[in-house]
Amino acid sequence: MRHLLLRGAALLALLAPTFLHAQQNPVQLDTLFVTTSTAVPRTLGELGNHVSVIGQAEIRAQGITRVEDALRSASGLTLVRLGSYGGATSLFLRGAESDQVQVLIDGVPVNQPGGSIDLGGLTVENIERIEVARGPSSALTGSDALAGVIQIVTKEGRGDVAGSVFARGGTFGRADAGVQVSGGSDAASFSLSGTRYRTDGILAFNNEHVNTVLSGRVDVRPDGRTRVRVAANLSDRVFQFPTDGGGNAVDVNQFTFQDRSALSLDVQRELSDNLALRLLVTSSDEETGTDDQVDDETDTNSFTSLAAFRRLGADLRAEIGLGASTLTLGAEYEEQDVREFSEFVGSFGASVGRSENERDNVAAYAHWSGSLGPVSTNVGGRIEDNEFFGRFGTWSLGAALPVSDELRVRGSLGRGIKEPTFPELFSSGFTTGNPDLEPEESLAWEIGGDVVTGVLELRATYFDQAIENLIQFTFSPPEPGDPNYFNIAEASTRGIELEAATQLGPVDVDGAWTWLDTEVVDAGFDSGPGAVFVEGEQLIRRPTHTVGVGAAVNPAPGLRLSTRLDRVGERDDRDFSSFPATPVVLDAYALLDATVSYLFAPNSSTPVEVTLRAENLLDEDYQGAFGFEAPGRALTVGVRATFGN
Repeated sequence: MRHLLLRGAALLALLAPTFLHAQQNPVQLDTLFVTTSTAVPRTLGELGNHVSVIGQAEIRAQGITRVEDALRSASGLTLVRLGSYGGATSLFLRGAESDQVQVLIDGVPVNQPGGSIDLGGLTVENIERIEVARGPSSALTGSDALAGVIQIVTKEGRGDVAGSVFARGGTFGRADAGVQVSGGSDAASFSLSGTRYRTDGILAFNNEHVNTVLSGRVDVRPDGRTRVRVAANLSDRVFQFPTDGGGNAVDVNQFTFQDRSALSLDVQRELSDNLALRLLVTSSDEETGTDDQVDDETDTNSFTSLAAFRRLGADLRAEIGLGASTLTLGAEYEEQDVREFSEFVGSFGASVGRSENERDNVAAYAHWSGSLGPVSTNVGGRIEDNEFFGRFGTWSLGAALPVSDELRVRGSLGRGIKEPTFPELFSSGFTTGNPDLEPEESLAWEIGGDVVTGVLELRATYFDQAIENLIQFTFSPPEPGDPNYFNIAEASTRGIELEAATQLGPVDVDGAWTWLDTEVVDAGFDSGPGAVFVEGEQLIRRPTHTVGVGAAVNPAPGLRLSTRLDRVGERDDRDFSSFPATPVVLDAYALLDATVSYLFAPNSSTPVEVTLRAENLLDEDYQGAFGFEAPGRALTVGVRATFGN
């Protein structure tokens, strides 16, 4: 019933915005405010760490529909999808694990407790921007932000009520549709979107992916000193996959499902010119599972799993104005609950597992943002008090100095953490959890410079990151009766990130390059020919070099052409189809995408935009993870009709 209600709401909802015709001009560091890296909004030019902002106009112009594809334009990121559209998608930020990066939707953490996140279901409709903050951010946002934070900000309605309706179709049985509406005044505004995405997938059978998303935001300003924001993001998706752990297509009815909701209430009140209070209440729920029934009379095994995760949080902070600076004092409470069920039925009978656990976390933090002469400074600290791992402190320092009107130098230093997962703490049966585990830790620093002129933006960053206390599983505990999980491993990453944007005549050009060096410093228990974590070697699935270049031009009124070329270098991996796993090297690959859009009757009340997009235009044969073939050439045609302009 819940699935039917969600789909019905998505089809009936009217959603956001007027048509956005993008210009990818260089970002102005002194005018674009971001909210992810500091306690109060600051411009990019005032931040010590490297932060990228990917705007909705840029995303719309390229015809992108998935968050994972939008993130590919940012340096320092590696994204790995297991096979077809909808497959589990991991994110490695500066070489850190996917569960060490916090993902927020309007301030709501959508990571599972302990950091696990799958980007496969996140879409870009009704968003204002995506902010990518690199470096430890636990001092502000808590656990899971060991390596950085990615925040998706929902669109705020503005102006007269306007909206659009769109439909897309293409190869691999792709069929998308959605509606949007938004609008507002100084007193109140709203934006709503309802979308449905579907594809048959790239494999010959059992590879369909269906994703229905409902997103909305309402802002109310009852007076000049009060603002209330309510935001919601709901998704319901099913992904059919015939593949086993090695990527072989062997199963005709196996599928996974995921229902996810992210809800937030943000209330801000200015008590005086120098004092403001803010209360942020968040709720993140996820139900996910796998269903694999018997295929035919020769198949005697079936498996079913279900997990329900809930994170409820409340954050109260006071912002105290101190001239040109702001002191933020805050306290946060979060409750996490997990319920899990699994059943395996085989020729020797049934095996059933159930568990239900919860934990609480209380935190206090203080942040100062301001200027010391010409230097913009951000300093913060946080104390976590968790009922299992006890008290833990994190901190961050950042500074930016304008050397001239066109050049800034910046740097940051910080400590981050990632809390243990529930299975690592509480598992029982075939494995034993360890309630004495401590969080994983990082200590990282970076230094960089930004050059911004009238037509050029160039950003360069060097970073160094040490990750300790990594939690590892062992089949053979040190002593009989010991748990299977321990804080024992260690790794390091370092690298260079370059981003540039400019205009060459009528053509907007942007590019990004990342050099990444990773090393296993201490392999812990992992050893042998099939080890994933090998001392002195690189972390798997992290390329040393990644480079991307994009270009866009408007050659005629209403016509826009854009293209992007991304090259991902060689990376180490493992063949998990056998035991022990076999070390392999994945070949480098290059992906060329291109988009053509034309806006008919742009001055009418209902302009219509037609878009043709080609992904992997050269039909590159590649794998993001060994054994899992990625999509070949894909063509999509879309039509969007806008009303209310």
